[in-house]
Amino acid sequence: MIDLRSDTVTRPSAEMLAAMTSAPVGDDVYGEDPTINRLEETVAGLLGHEAGLFTVTGSLANMLGVRALVPPGGEVLCEASAHIVRAELGSHAAVSGVTTRTWSAPAGQIDLDQIRALIAPDLGPYFVVTSAVSVENTHNFGGGSIQHAYDELADELDARGLPLHLDGARLWNAAVATGRTVESFARRAAAASVCLSKGLGAPVGSVLVGSADLIREARVWRKRLGAGWRQAGVLAAAGLYAVEHNVERLAEDHANAQMIASVLADAAPGSVKPDQVDTNIVVVDLAGTGHTVPSIVAGARDAGVLVGGVGATQLRIVTHLDASADDCRTAAEKLARLIG
Repeated sequence: MIDLRSDTVTRPSAEMLAAMTSAPVGDDVYGEDPTINRLEETVAGLLGHEAGLFTVTGSLANMLGVRALVPPGGEVLCEASAHIVRAELGSHAAVSGVTTRTWSAPAGQIDLDQIRALIAPDLGPYFVVTSAVSVENTHNFGGGSIQHAYDELADELDARGLPLHLDGARLWNAAVATGRTVESFARRAAAASVCLSKGLGAPVGSVLVGSADLIREARVWRKRLGAGWRQAGVLAAAGLYAVEHNVERLAEDHANAQMIASVLADAAPGSVKPDQVDTNIVVVDLAGTGHTVPSIVAGARDAGVLVGGVGATQLRIVTHLDASADDCRTAAEKLARLIG
């Protein structure tokens, strides 16, 4: 079975497992796990921030980052299909008392004019105040799109004194695709999260980075939410291995996604636009093809390919390190026969 539902389905390599089993560990709640400490320091340094915090999921890292920037009753602005409002089960409102308002743009892009119109200043005890803006880069439901106006937004927020939250679950994909460093993106944000268990292939974990004070507060809230680690250095070791060995190879995933998009575009013109596939995610719009998402998902499974639906007419295909170029071509050809 070729699994292209997500880049979260990867399994640790033999080398990664060896790093995990040999990792020195301690109790992280006491701050005594040396491997976790090394991971947090390494990622914070790579992203240009003072400190980092290892979390079990990207959703938790985002919850902690947004909560550190937005007080209860305050609002964060984000794009309407952003992960923090579409895929984190209302946690920012349910747990942190944070409200959201959104803009909507093709491929989840930053729209500066809409954001300027949405930003609400402090007008006294009458209206909700905008406390932060959140940007997802790359944008998952935007088809792995890279944010083109990221620096312009960061400049605008700096001028207004508003903090930026960066959901960088696939930030390394954006860096590899653009030739920029992850630091050049992350240092513009007051709080940024990066995922280790997507394109980088670790089995679990994300890291939140920010100032020492922000991470100190986030650490308290992580424990308060029941998410403190003990001897989790065995997991942090996988993250370190991923950061040290699996970043540059993301270009292979991007090339495989381009190939899949080209094959499907030939089979069903208009369903995919290869020139809009920025990284490792291909979104296929079945509208007008005569097929439904459930029928293609079921047919693909019968043919030995796993894909997922992300909308009423949209399929999502995600390339990753456990799917070789040959696997991706085979999957693309099978999907083309179903869709074409």
